[in-house]
Amino acid sequence: MNPMTKEGESLLREELKRLKNEERPKIIDAISTAREFGDLKENAEYHAAKEQQSLTEARIKDIEIKLSNSQVIDILNIEASKKVIFGTTITVINFDSNKSAQYKIVGEDEADANLGKISYASPLATQMIGKFEGDVIKVETPGGATEYEIEKVEYI
Repeated sequence: MNPMTKEGESLLREELKRLKNEERPKIIDAISTAREFGDLKENAEYHAAKEQQSLTEARIKDIEIKLSNSQVIDILNIEASKKVIFGTTITVINFDSNKSAQYKIVGEDEADANLGKISYASPLATQMIGKFEGDVIKVETPGGATEYEIEKVEYI
């Protein structure tokens, strides 16, 4: 089973709905229109539409598999504590730079460092999971070891 947050599940379901209800009909129309241009062997529009159809159908299948194999964890249904677990939002202080950062521990498919969402399998998350507010963790990075203090754990 692949863990996923409730938010991640909702985003995948929205994408699946859009692909099936909007993208798929557009592609069918594009294929139909391209067929009207004549010889399919040298019809660039037809081949482009078929390629887009293939990519879209592959993505639909990928999302359906992910959703069927996922274990959705809704952090709001778990009693809040000071312990870091999957789905929690953590504020840490980097001892080297003395800067704080906030991360949410999510499933691998949801991870987006630009949005502060890190995979539960990432080096930082694996060091934090099971720890508590006030704990200090050490994370090995390509640039060397970095120490962080877990400043705040939120179940949001």
